[in-house]
This record gives sequence, structure tokens and C-alpha cells, in this order.
Amino acid sequence: MNACFSNLRNLLIAEIIGSMLVAGAAFAQQLQEKSSPAPRGEKPAPNVQPAPTTVPGRPDIPNAEVAKVLRGVPAPPFPTPADKLALAQLKLPKGFKIDVYASGIANARSLRVGDKGTVFVSNRQLDKVYAVVDKDGKRETKVIASGLDRPNGLAFLNGTLYIGEGTKISKLEKIEDQLDNPPKPVVIYDDLPNHQSHGWKFIAIGPDNKLYINVGAPCNICIPPEENAQIRRINLDGSGAEAFARGVRNSVGFDWHPATKEFYFTDNGRDWLSEDLPEDELNRVTKAGQDFGFPYCHQGNFTDREVGWGRSCEEFVKPVALLGPHSAALGMRFYRGKMFPESYRNAIFIARHGSWNRTKKIGGDVVVARLNKDGTVKSVEPFITGFLHNNEYWGRPVDVHIMKDGSMLVSDDYAGAVYRVTYGAGGKAKR
Repeated sequence: MNACFSNLRNLLIAEIIGSMLVAGAAFAQQLQEKSSPAPRGEKPAPNVQPAPTTVPGRPDIPNAEVAKVLRGVPAPPFPTPADKLALAQLKLPKGFKIDVYASGIANARSLRVGDKGTVFVSNRQLDKVYAVVDKDGKRETKVIASGLDRPNGLAFLNGTLYIGEGTKISKLEKIEDQLDNPPKPVVIYDDLPNHQSHGWKFIAIGPDNKLYINVGAPCNICIPPEENAQIRRINLDGSGAEAFARGVRNSVGFDWHPATKEFYFTDNGRDWLSEDLPEDELNRVTKAGQDFGFPYCHQGNFTDREVGWGRSCEEFVKPVALLGPHSAALGMRFYRGKMFPESYRNAIFIARHGSWNRTKKIGGDVVVARLNKDGTVKSVEPFITGFLHNNEYWGRPVDVHIMKDGSMLVSDDYAGAVYRVTYGAGGKAKR
């Protein structure tokens, strides 16, 4: 009995000491935060939004042995040199060619093209935005903004480049006239939650001249705060914010149908449910305010095993296409050009970054979704394959963008490159 009491006393003492150490560390962190105010004239970044927990008492991960293998796919520390890019492994439909448009751009992510042909490239893991320009017959890459917070999102309109950071949207006016001496970004909107899980932004400007922003869920699976798991839109001056679509876990690509102007977007499904479920989605918004199901319903036909009890998938808008389990469908664009064959007109090109939490990986490619006249999806077919070889990536597509001549750019954050896809006589791009 005495031994039991002694053991209990020792456990209580250890717990009290542990609590004191944790409290001390938290207090020290608070002091450090208070002693490091934001630069003068700048609004401090919002506090980090905590990730909501899932089901208490059950880690939301697979068994320990499998988890050791599924640890993500970190990009190499340096971009792949142009002469080491394995373009010969890539396969495209007959008549198409792919070449290196620009290389040496670490973590190349979102793509936008300016009025004067400047190709803007963002990144997520670093702090910079780049501009790729043609000079004396060669392409040159310039840094036009640095010191940014996860500057993943880019949009361009009337000479102004908009940058979507983790917690704010900023702009660079008349940037193509100032590439060698760019101004400091001017913040237009900063009412965004600060979280690491799905905290980077994808942005685009719609036919209504409003700026659309993804606000991802701050978790793998949870009932998210009201301001999360949505696509938001604002006026170009930062006013008039409203939720445009809800129940969106993490969209990193959207665009508008050239004819109907309907809004389509990719969405990444939850992890750690199974190797084969759920699939990523391609969705269509037909009316502002629609709900696409997260976290209660996945891929339009099954409810979540943790938070979906008492809910039905019939409550939510179903996807127009499924894009593969954990394939990480990211950037997407409608094809509005004239270089590719007519059968590609108004089809959607989608970059699938590729799975990380599947033992047999899928994705790491670009697919094309062909639509029916009513806007539903007729088929999803491979377009560029070969970035995934022997279950390992040498490249991972992120975004696609249609050039004025009808060719298509593809960014690759793993190899740090941008590729150009051409067809027929237009395919004379130099590597």
C-alpha cells in the first residue's frame, strides 16, 4: 500500500513539474512576441489559428510502420539544372511538344502572364515572386518581390499584379514598367486567418472584376471555423468581402468557363481515410453560396466516418468529376487558345501534383477534362505523363497557364522549372 502511495505521489510531482515547465515556456514565448512588435506602420500578422482536433483519443494516422514510409515528398534543396530535366520521359498526345521555358526557379508555383508578355511565377515555401522576361533572344528571371509570407497566389489585371500571401493580399501597380526597380507591395486586404495547414492562397480575378481567394481548412479533417473552408471574393480595393462557396477543404486552382462564365475549381480531399478514398474533386459553382460538403461529405457520395454522422451527401453540391485519390489536383485553366486542335477548345487542363500518402503514388501529371454542352464532364484523359517514374517523382506539376499564342505553360515546384507545351508548327520553342 505504501509503495502504491509512493508511486502515485511521484507521478503527481512529475506532472506538476511538467506543467510548470510548459507554462514557463509559453510565458517566455509571450514575452518574446510582445518584445518583437511589427515594423512601424504595418499591421501585425494575426495570431496563428490552432488546428482543430478530430476524434479525441484516436490519432488520425495509419499504423506506425506505414506512417514511416508516408512522410511527404520534400523538393530538393536546389532547382534541377536545365540539362538534367528528364523531358525525354514525358509523354504527350501526337503532335504536341514540351520544352523548358525557364529553369532555376526554386519552388515554382502559380503562373500569370502580364499585358506585355512577362511571365510571373510565385512560390509557397520561399518568400519571393519572380518575373521571366525575354531579353536579347534569351529568357531572364528577376526577383520582383521578396520577404513575403507564402506568396503562392497571383492574379493580373490592367497592369497590376496581385499577390496572395498567407494572411493578406497585396498589389504591385504598373509592375511591367518597373521590373528592374519594383515598388514595395501595397496591402489591399488582410482579414485572413493565419494557419499553416492549407494556409497558402490561390487567387484569380473573375469576369465580374472581383478577386477570388481560397481559404483552406486549418486541419486534415475537422469542423472548421466559420471563416475557413471556403472560397471568398472581394472587390479589387479589398472591400465587400463575402463567402462565394463553402464546404471547400483546400482549392489550389479555379477558373471560369469561357462561354457560360460558371466557376469551376479543384478541391483536395482529406487524408488518412484509406489508400483509395476519397478522390480529389472538380467542382462547379452555379449559384453563389453553394456548399460542397467538407467536412461532412467527400467526393459527393459518402459521409465522413468521424464527423459525418447525422449528415447526408444529398445536402451538398456534388462534384462534376473525380480526379483520383490523393492526386493533389491543383492549378486548372480552360483552354481559350487557338494553337491546339479544336477538340481542346474550352476543355480544362488540370495539374495533378501527385500523391504523397499512398504507398503506390498517382498523379504527377497534367490531365484534360472535356465537357458536355451543359457544363458537365464528358471525360478526364491523360495529357502529360512521365513525371512519376518507378514510384518516384522527378517533377511535380503545380499550375497551368495559356499564353496569348495558344501555347501552355506548366510550372513544376519539385524541379524548379516552367515548361511550354506547343502543337504542330507552333512547337518551335527552344530549350
